[in-house]
Amino acid sequence: MADDEVVSSSAGDSSQTTTTESDSNKNDVPEMQNVDTGLRKTQGQALKQKIDLLLKATADAPIMKQKKWSVEADRKVSSIIQFIKKYLKLEAHESLFLYVNQSFAPSPDQIILNLYECFGADGKLILHYCKTQAWG
Repeated sequence: MADDEVVSSSAGDSSQTTTTESDSNKNDVPEMQNVDTGLRKTQGQALKQKIDLLLKATADAPIMKQKKWSVEADRKVSSIIQFIKKYLKLEAHESLFLYVNQSFAPSPDQIILNLYECFGADGKLILHYCKTQAWG
């Protein structure tokens, strides 16, 4: 904006053009802020939401006594992997693989809500875990 002010003060004819550009920019900015605010509200509501996870053992993985868990929607896959490792008392060097729909391994930075929206069924997201690579 400082550049616009310098241009408008140095030339009389271009000040009208600059003012028009500034006016159009002013109209664009509130729209973008409204969209951004709307996204924050949507994300804020999602953060309070809980997702039901059904964790199923595959191959050589130990079976968990409790298979159904409710987690915050903003949790990342990496935190779920860490939780399972701690629950099963696995060593730090032991690997744990997590799969969605028995077919692909989600990225560790993927958010649970995104997976639930794409692959959730019957109000829950089913994740399979194992200590060796099984699918994908």
